[in-house]
Formats: sequence, structure tokens, C-alpha cells
Amino acid sequence: MLTNIPLGDTERPVPRWALRLARALPFVVLPHCLWRLPFAVDFRMGTIDPAAPAFTWWATPYVIGLSVLTEALALLTLGLVSGWGEVFPSWVPFLRGRRVPRLAAVAPAVLGGLALVALFDPMPLAWLGVLGFEEVAYSNGWWQALARVCTSPSMLWGPIVLALACAYHHRRRRPTPEPRPARATM
Repeated sequence: MLTNIPLGDTERPVPRWALRLARALPFVVLPHCLWRLPFAVDFRMGTIDPAAPAFTWWATPYVIGLSVLTEALALLTLGLVSGWGEVFPSWVPFLRGRRVPRLAAVAPAVLGGLALVALFDPMPLAWLGVLGFEEVAYSNGWWQALARVCTSPSMLWGPIVLALACAYHHRRRRPTPEPRPARATM
């Protein structure tokens, strides 16, 4: 799947760890997306919530759309380790071929990474029931364990985006060195 996307085709070399993290990120969030999909057909996955609203027609496109959006955003981070994250592609009107301003990539990545940390990283607090965080109730421990296994990797999403944003910023912070003219030899 990710073998056809050119990664590392940047002016300066991308660290190997950044390439690996960028390739892994769509697979890191995939279990959470798959866990969410049964809710689209009103299968509650063992959750017990008497205050849960009744199933409505828009729940299906909402849940499917949320899973697709999650994967799309995970794939978008590949721009932090590829050439199209440094130079606008030819299909972008008015900007094609121009350099992507460094902060135009770093600022949304950092803000998004911080938002993801705030959204997903308090999950262990909910599991422990501390600081006012609460986890939804499950009909048995197996459903709870499955939910935790499927949703836990999403806690890595924010830190991975922040690490990739830092690597991108570090790689592009210095101007690209000009090639030296060839010396004439006698």
C-alpha cells in the first residue's frame, strides 16, 4: 500500500526513524478505526451506556467518515517525510512548483499533534478512574480488554506526529547548500 508513495525524496536526507514512523502511522491508527466500524451498524461492542442515544440514520455515514478521515490524516503526515511536503505538487493551482513554507507544514502538524495528545493520551487516566476521567462500562472484561487493545495504539498518534514535525523542522531549518562549481583542472 505505502510502497508506491515516494518517501524520502527530499532535498536533505530524512532520518531512517522518521521514515519508519511515517510508514507505520496509518497502521498504528487502523485498530481504532476498525474498532469504531461496528458502531456504524448499531453493534455496541459490549458497551453499556443507558444514556446512549438511539441509533439514527446518520450514525452510519458519520462513523465510516470518521474512520476514513482518521486514516486520511494519518496518511497526510507522509508529507513530512516526502518531497511533496517541501514543494507543492503540480496539481495544486497557483502554488505548483513553489516551496512549501516551513511553518505552513510545521504549525498544523504541531497543533494537530498536541490536539491528538490531549484527545487520546488521557485514556489510561480513564482506565484507572482518576482525575475525573471515566471509561464507558462494558458487559464483561473481554469486551473491555478488546477495546483497550484496539484503542491503545492511538495514544501514539500525537507523539509520532510531533516527532515527525520536529524532524521536518530540523531538516528544513537551514538553507539548502548551493552546489559548488566544478574546479578546472590542468
